[in-house]
Amino acid sequence: MQTGTTRPEIGTLISRYPALAPCRADIDAAVDALLACFRRGGKVLLAGNGGSAADCLHIAGELLKGFNSLRPLSANDQAQLTELFGEVGTGLGAQLQRGLPAIALPGALALTTAMANDVNADLIYAQGVMALGAPGDLLLALSTSGMAANVTAVARVARWRGLTTVALTGKTGGTLAPLCDIAIIAPGSTTAEIQEYHLPIYHALCAAVESVLFA
Repeated sequence: MQTGTTRPEIGTLISRYPALAPCRADIDAAVDALLACFRRGGKVLLAGNGGSAADCLHIAGELLKGFNSLRPLSANDQAQLTELFGEVGTGLGAQLQRGLPAIALPGALALTTAMANDVNADLIYAQGVMALGAPGDLLLALSTSGMAANVTAVARVARWRGLTTVALTGKTGGTLAPLCDIAIIAPGSTTAEIQEYHLPIYHALCAAVESVLFA
Protein backbone atom coordinates (compact mmCIF):
# COMPACT_ATOMS: atom_id res chain seq x y z
CA MET A 1 0.00 0.00 0.00
CA GLN A 2 1.27 3.43 -0.87
CA THR A 3 1.93 5.79 2.01
CA GLY A 4 2.87 9.43 2.27
CA THR A 5 6.53 8.56 1.83
CA THR A 6 6.07 6.26 -1.17
CA ARG A 7 3.51 8.03 -3.35
CA PRO A 8 5.36 8.84 -6.57
CA GLU A 9 2.95 11.64 -7.48
CA ILE A 10 3.78 13.57 -4.33
CA GLY A 11 7.48 12.87 -4.66
CA THR A 12 7.41 14.23 -8.22
CA LEU A 13 5.52 17.30 -7.06
CA ILE A 14 8.12 18.12 -4.41
CA SER A 15 11.02 17.49 -6.77
CA ARG A 16 9.54 19.90 -9.30
CA TYR A 17 8.53 22.48 -6.69
CA PRO A 18 11.01 22.26 -3.78
CA ALA A 19 9.36 25.22 -2.04
CA LEU A 20 6.42 22.90 -1.32
CA ALA A 21 8.53 20.54 0.81
CA PRO A 22 7.18 22.01 4.10
CA CYS A 23 3.65 21.24 2.84
CA ARG A 24 4.32 17.57 2.13
CA ALA A 25 2.80 16.13 5.31
CA ASP A 26 -0.40 18.13 4.78
CA ILE A 27 -0.57 17.15 1.11
CA ASP A 28 -0.20 13.48 2.07
CA ALA A 29 -2.88 13.92 4.73
CA ALA A 30 -5.20 15.41 2.11
CA VAL A 31 -4.67 12.38 -0.14
CA ASP A 32 -5.53 10.11 2.78
CA ALA A 33 -8.66 12.14 3.52
CA LEU A 34 -9.80 12.03 -0.10
CA LEU A 35 -9.24 8.29 -0.29
CA ALA A 36 -11.18 7.74 2.92
CA CYS A 37 -14.03 9.89 1.62
CA PHE A 38 -14.39 8.04 -1.66
CA ARG A 39 -13.95 4.60 -0.11
CA ARG A 40 -16.86 5.22 2.25
CA GLY A 41 -19.06 6.37 -0.61
CA GLY A 42 -18.77 10.10 0.07
CA LYS A 43 -18.42 13.00 -2.33
CA VAL A 44 -16.20 16.06 -2.53
CA LEU A 45 -17.66 19.57 -2.45
CA LEU A 46 -15.45 22.44 -3.63
CA ALA A 47 -15.65 26.17 -2.91
CA GLY A 48 -13.57 29.20 -3.89
CA ASN A 49 -13.74 32.63 -5.50
CA GLY A 50 -12.34 34.11 -8.70
CA GLY A 51 -9.40 32.05 -9.93
CA SER A 52 -10.06 29.62 -7.09
CA ALA A 53 -13.63 29.18 -8.39
CA ALA A 54 -12.14 28.17 -11.73
CA ASP A 55 -9.82 25.81 -9.87
CA CYS A 56 -12.86 24.18 -8.23
CA LEU A 57 -14.31 23.40 -11.66
CA HIS A 58 -10.91 22.13 -12.81
CA ILE A 59 -10.53 19.79 -9.84
CA ALA A 60 -14.05 18.41 -10.26
CA GLY A 61 -13.30 17.71 -13.90
CA GLU A 62 -10.21 15.69 -13.01
CA LEU A 63 -12.18 13.60 -10.51
CA LEU A 64 -15.35 12.99 -12.52
CA LYS A 65 -13.54 11.22 -15.36
CA GLY A 66 -10.14 9.80 -16.10
CA PHE A 67 -7.19 12.06 -15.37
CA ASN A 68 -3.97 10.12 -16.04
CA SER A 69 -5.81 6.88 -16.79
CA LEU A 70 -8.98 5.99 -18.72
CA ARG A 71 -10.83 4.23 -15.84
CA PRO A 72 -12.89 1.83 -18.00
CA LEU A 73 -16.17 0.46 -16.74
CA SER A 74 -16.14 -3.00 -15.21
CA ALA A 75 -16.91 -5.96 -17.44
CA ASN A 76 -20.16 -6.43 -15.53
CA ASP A 77 -21.26 -2.83 -16.14
CA GLN A 78 -20.42 -3.12 -19.82
CA ALA A 79 -22.38 -6.37 -20.08
CA GLN A 80 -25.42 -4.80 -18.42
CA LEU A 81 -25.39 -1.89 -20.87
CA THR A 82 -25.15 -4.29 -23.80
CA GLU A 83 -28.02 -6.38 -22.42
CA LEU A 84 -30.22 -3.32 -21.98
CA PHE A 85 -29.44 -1.42 -25.17
CA GLY A 86 -27.72 -3.81 -27.56
CA GLU A 87 -25.13 -2.30 -29.87
CA VAL A 88 -25.78 1.20 -28.54
CA GLY A 89 -25.16 -0.07 -25.02
CA THR A 90 -21.91 -1.68 -26.12
CA GLY A 91 -20.78 1.71 -27.41
CA LEU A 92 -21.72 3.38 -24.15
CA GLY A 93 -19.89 0.77 -22.12
CA ALA A 94 -16.76 1.11 -24.21
CA GLN A 95 -16.54 4.89 -23.82
CA LEU A 96 -17.93 5.78 -20.39
CA GLN A 97 -15.46 5.93 -17.50
CA ARG A 98 -15.70 5.38 -13.79
CA GLY A 99 -15.74 8.68 -11.93
CA LEU A 100 -15.33 10.04 -8.43
CA PRO A 101 -18.25 12.19 -7.18
CA ALA A 102 -17.27 15.85 -6.97
CA ILE A 103 -19.42 18.99 -7.02
CA ALA A 104 -17.91 22.42 -7.71
CA LEU A 105 -20.21 24.77 -5.81
CA PRO A 106 -19.21 27.84 -7.90
CA GLY A 107 -20.93 26.11 -10.82
CA ALA A 108 -24.33 26.34 -9.10
CA LEU A 109 -25.03 29.80 -10.54
CA ALA A 110 -28.75 29.88 -9.79
CA LEU A 111 -28.13 29.08 -6.13
CA THR A 112 -25.14 31.37 -5.61
CA THR A 113 -26.72 34.38 -7.31
CA ALA A 114 -30.02 33.85 -5.51
CA MET A 115 -28.29 33.65 -2.15
CA ALA A 116 -26.22 36.76 -2.91
CA ASN A 117 -29.28 38.71 -4.01
CA ASP A 118 -31.90 37.46 -1.58
CA VAL A 119 -29.99 36.53 1.57
CA ASN A 120 -26.26 37.12 2.08
CA ALA A 121 -23.35 36.80 -0.35
CA ASP A 122 -21.20 35.37 2.44
CA LEU A 123 -23.45 32.29 2.49
CA ILE A 124 -23.45 31.34 -1.21
CA TYR A 125 -21.39 28.20 -0.56
CA ALA A 126 -22.58 27.52 2.97
CA GLN A 127 -26.10 27.00 1.62
CA GLY A 128 -24.78 24.51 -0.93
CA VAL A 129 -23.13 22.44 1.79
CA MET A 130 -26.25 22.77 3.93
CA ALA A 131 -28.28 21.20 1.11
CA LEU A 132 -25.78 18.71 -0.32
CA GLY A 133 -23.28 17.88 2.43
CA ALA A 134 -23.51 14.83 4.65
CA PRO A 135 -21.27 13.09 7.18
CA GLY A 136 -18.59 11.22 5.29
CA ASP A 137 -18.28 13.87 2.58
CA LEU A 138 -15.29 16.18 2.20
CA LEU A 139 -15.09 19.93 1.64
CA LEU A 140 -12.09 21.26 -0.27
CA ALA A 141 -12.06 25.02 0.39
CA LEU A 142 -9.78 27.25 -1.68
CA SER A 143 -8.72 30.75 -0.64
CA THR A 144 -5.29 32.18 -1.38
CA SER A 145 -5.48 34.50 1.64
CA GLY A 146 -7.59 32.30 3.88
CA MET A 147 -9.73 35.36 4.59
CA ALA A 148 -12.62 35.02 2.11
CA ALA A 149 -15.80 35.37 4.18
CA ASN A 150 -17.87 32.99 2.07
CA VAL A 151 -15.15 30.33 2.18
CA THR A 152 -14.71 30.54 5.95
CA ALA A 153 -18.51 30.38 6.29
CA VAL A 154 -18.71 27.19 4.24
CA ALA A 155 -15.90 25.65 6.31
CA ARG A 156 -17.87 26.34 9.49
CA VAL A 157 -21.05 24.81 8.08
CA ALA A 158 -19.14 21.81 6.75
CA ARG A 159 -17.68 21.11 10.19
CA TRP A 160 -21.12 21.41 11.72
CA ARG A 161 -22.55 19.00 9.11
CA GLY A 162 -19.86 16.42 9.85
CA LEU A 163 -17.73 16.77 6.71
CA THR A 164 -13.97 16.40 6.64
CA THR A 165 -12.56 19.85 5.81
CA VAL A 166 -9.42 20.52 3.75
CA ALA A 167 -8.10 24.01 3.02
CA LEU A 168 -5.93 24.91 0.05
CA THR A 169 -4.66 28.34 0.95
CA GLY A 170 -1.56 30.56 1.27
CA LYS A 171 0.23 33.25 3.26
CA THR A 172 -0.56 32.57 6.94
CA GLY A 173 -3.64 30.48 6.22
CA GLY A 174 -5.83 33.30 7.53
CA THR A 175 -8.99 32.43 9.40
CA LEU A 176 -9.66 29.46 7.11
CA ALA A 177 -6.78 27.18 8.09
CA PRO A 178 -7.71 26.83 11.79
CA LEU A 179 -11.27 25.89 10.78
CA CYS A 180 -10.13 22.89 8.73
CA ASP A 181 -8.95 19.41 9.61
CA ILE A 182 -6.12 19.74 7.10
CA ALA A 183 -4.60 22.95 5.71
CA ILE A 184 -2.18 23.03 2.78
CA ILE A 185 -0.61 26.49 3.00
CA ALA A 186 1.25 27.25 -0.23
CA PRO A 187 4.15 29.72 -0.18
CA GLY A 188 3.96 33.07 -1.93
CA SER A 189 3.24 36.68 -1.14
CA THR A 190 0.71 37.41 -3.90
CA THR A 191 -2.48 35.77 -5.08
CA ALA A 192 -0.91 34.86 -8.41
CA GLU A 193 2.13 33.23 -6.81
CA ILE A 194 -0.03 31.15 -4.47
CA GLN A 195 -2.36 30.06 -7.29
CA GLU A 196 0.66 28.98 -9.32
CA TYR A 197 1.37 26.45 -6.56
CA HIS A 198 -2.26 25.44 -6.08
CA LEU A 199 -2.56 23.97 -9.57
CA PRO A 200 0.30 21.45 -9.30
CA ILE A 201 -0.80 20.61 -5.75
CA TYR A 202 -4.31 19.66 -6.75
CA HIS A 203 -3.09 17.86 -9.85
CA ALA A 204 -0.90 15.75 -7.56
CA LEU A 205 -3.84 15.12 -5.21
CA CYS A 206 -6.03 13.94 -8.09
CA ALA A 207 -3.26 11.82 -9.60
CA ALA A 208 -2.42 10.15 -6.29
CA VAL A 209 -6.05 9.32 -5.55
CA GLU A 210 -6.59 7.97 -9.05
CA SER A 211 -3.50 5.76 -8.94
CA VAL A 212 -4.79 4.08 -5.78
CA LEU A 213 -8.48 3.72 -6.62
CA PHE A 214 -8.05 2.82 -10.29
CA ALA A 215 -4.77 0.91 -10.22
